[in-house]
Amino acid sequence: MKTIEIPLRLEVAGYAELNADDMVLCQAAITATDRAYAPYSNFHVGAAIRLADGTIVEGANQENAAFPSGMCAERSACYYAGSRYPEIAFQAIAIAARGTDGELTPQPTAPCGACRQALLEYETLAGAPVRVMLCSADNVVIAPSVASLLPLAFASFD
Repeated sequence: MKTIEIPLRLEVAGYAELNADDMVLCQAAITATDRAYAPYSNFHVGAAIRLADGTIVEGANQENAAFPSGMCAERSACYYAGSRYPEIAFQAIAIAARGTDGELTPQPTAPCGACRQALLEYETLAGAPVRVMLCSADNVVIAPSVASLLPLAFASFD
């Protein structure tokens, strides 16, 4: 048997350490949490994607009584960006969440597997890494790419 190690390099930054573009993106994700429709979980997630031309597209989770018919914030944002701006590459995504108490979560909220796979498709289309910023109450955890969060991703074989 052979062991394969898959390294994961994450950075942790305080909000004051972010550059202006990243701060704006994190704030957009935080603001998007206010537009979540989450009457069942009371877990409000917002996502904001920065495109190569500087456009920011936001999304929020949308729940439905017919679970699992809802949609995560990350896919909500990425599908809107992909349909509205199909020729413009994704550069970064910021994700924020508010817990049942209405406050930003103390720990970062990472995208689910389905969202990672969907975002990876757009990263592949971009031909360049899409940075992932996980915004919590006190800091931001930054992954260099979607692929770094999904090392054994599904790929179609032509």
